[in-house]
Amino acid sequence: MIEQFFTSFTFRTIWTPELIFILLLISGLYFLLTGPLRYKFQHSEEVATKKKVYFHFGLIAVYFGFGGPLYVLGHLMLSMHMFSMAIVYLIAPPLLLLGIPHWFFTFLGRFALLRVPFKILGKPLMGLILFNAMFSFYHLPFTFDRLMTNNGAHNIYQLGMLLAAFLMWWHITPVFPKQEGQLTELKKIGYMFASGVLFTPACVLVIFAGGPLYATYTDVGTWAIAMSYCLPPGADVPFELFSGQNSLTWLTPHHDQQFGGAIMKVTQELVYGIAIGYTFKQWMKRDRKKVIIPNFEMMNPEIK
Repeated sequence: MIEQFFTSFTFRTIWTPELIFILLLISGLYFLLTGPLRYKFQHSEEVATKKKVYFHFGLIAVYFGFGGPLYVLGHLMLSMHMFSMAIVYLIAPPLLLLGIPHWFFTFLGRFALLRVPFKILGKPLMGLILFNAMFSFYHLPFTFDRLMTNNGAHNIYQLGMLLAAFLMWWHITPVFPKQEGQLTELKKIGYMFASGVLFTPACVLVIFAGGPLYATYTDVGTWAIAMSYCLPPGADVPFELFSGQNSLTWLTPHHDQQFGGAIMKVTQELVYGIAIGYTFKQWMKRDRKKVIIPNFEMMNPEIK
């Protein structure tokens, strides 16, 4: 199966070198801004190595969400499409936000073009509703098939959903030190529980539907249109991979759909579980400091 996949598509189709080039440019700009150009920013500090690692893991997540072998497989199997979405919308945003230094966000806040819309879209409720509403709307059969067969609209919608994911994760990820402008830890945990509840209907629709929902994976004509957008201009659509003994999927369309919904929901639970655990740990750490400092001052009154 693996050999068949790599022989059925060209290097450009499988590895998406254009996306690699763009992400390398972003990586180079990141090192430039956090290195030689860091002193151009007010109150800038040296960026810790772990933040650089977070950022680049985020770029890798973007790559596997919007390109690479997983993106191609996502046009053959809904489960792989759901997996790539889970990576790019649930994993990439928090990693990228953790990797960007807070002083850079402060710099961006000086621009009215960004600051003004953020005053509206940056509210916690907007981030919570916008992402989950876009996610649910995307998985309605009519919307899904229309977007998958319209490359321009699909790209715009994907970028819009990624922006909405950033707005949601903004209120969960510790972007600024000392909780500046952020929700308290308790509110963050409640926020994630609410997001998980709003995330569930789309997964339930996909998992518990009585049959295949999407023509993209059941109708050869619709599939061919969607598949053609994965291929370089002029390349032939490999119709032999759609069904039969040459198909790359080992599941029926219905079972593949159920598997995809399960992947999405399980990934969301795991990611939110890790985020809740980290938030709770930070909460306990902050409370311990509040207890230790007053006790230390009581034992050493001469310090005041």
